[in-house]
Amino acid sequence: MATRSEDALLVGGPRDQTPFAAEQAALVELEIDGLVHRYIRTTQERDWRERRVTVYNYDGVVDPDGAMPGVESR
Repeated sequence: MATRSEDALLVGGPRDQTPFAAEQAALVELEIDGLVHRYIRTTQERDWRERRVTVYNYDGVVDPDGAMPGVESR
């Protein structure tokens, strides 16, 4: 079983300061409580646990059914 190294950090949103293995992804989408939260790769790096990691900034939330949070969907 291969182990992936955590090479990125989520900044902002519901998973603020969560490390993960990005594998060069440009966009990360996480489904949390029925909504999709988006994080976008930046050119920024940050020191985390004695190494440099890429920063992914929070970009907002969308409803996978097409409705906006706070708006009633059909």
